[in-house]
Amino acid sequence: MPGNSFGSTFKLTTFGESHGPAMGGVLDGVPAGLELDLERLQKELDRRRPGQSNLTTQRKESDEVVFLSGIFEGKTTGGPIGFSIPNADAKSEDYNHLKDRYRPSHADYTYDAKYGFRDHRGGGRASARETVSRVVGGAIARQLLEHFQTPSGQQPEVSAYVERVQDIGMPSAPAFYDREFVDSSPVRCPDPEVAFRMKSRIEEVRNSGDTVGGSIVVVARHVPAGWGEPVFDKLHADLAKALWSLPAVKGLELGSGFSGTLLKGSEHNDAFSPGADGIRTETNHSGGNSRGHQQRGKHRSAHCI
Repeated sequence: MPGNSFGSTFKLTTFGESHGPAMGGVLDGVPAGLELDLERLQKELDRRRPGQSNLTTQRKESDEVVFLSGIFEGKTTGGPIGFSIPNADAKSEDYNHLKDRYRPSHADYTYDAKYGFRDHRGGGRASARETVSRVVGGAIARQLLEHFQTPSGQQPEVSAYVERVQDIGMPSAPAFYDREFVDSSPVRCPDPEVAFRMKSRIEEVRNSGDTVGGSIVVVARHVPAGWGEPVFDKLHADLAKALWSLPAVKGLELGSGFSGTLLKGSEHNDAFSPGADGIRTETNHSGGNSRGHQQRGKHRSAHCI
């Protein structure tokens, strides 16, 4: 079935429903001989696992990945890497009242309109649980990227964190933060004071029976110039497609984003200058390769879950 895959040279196909037997995926394009740290890969899933705090869904899942193909004696074979993550705590009866009802701002009606039939249990394929398969693909991609180096010997790295919850946000500009700082709070905000206020706001609104939105910053650094294709598959376009496909994402900005429209061209231009890895830019308005080696993006989610 089309529409369940992302990527071309490195391609991830996901499968499974929120309340089916398992989630899973098939990863194509991983070269042979890559020695995978399976323990570190599992820690990526543990980081995503639901039920870790009272701010997330209380569904209890071990999220232990089982690899079905493409790995032998800890190394990739070059073939498709198949994997599954069992669903163990799906309480489908909790969704029986939605069998004949559409939840606003969800995919319930859209699925019915498209297929004439839908899986009402937890949203089926439209559930955020689908992202567990993306974590496996991303964890393998992260280990693969460690074998790429810039001329100065640096590796591409990616950092992400919660920047804002409703009207409570970090006062500083987007920056690269080590994971230990991001994970120091269940809100995944690297600023302790702001994280505390975010947590309090989420709990306050949840206790009133409502939800709030927020924004997440993603920063990639040491990204070599020239990655991506010239037009439809340019790096910006692929990043946008990946982020927009996440449930509840309602906006995306790269570089200066929409605020760049408030500037004149002479103010918004990213001036070039020589750097250790070749040509760099003084600023990052275009969301490209600045002196900080950062590709900055921001996407907004409709709900903090």
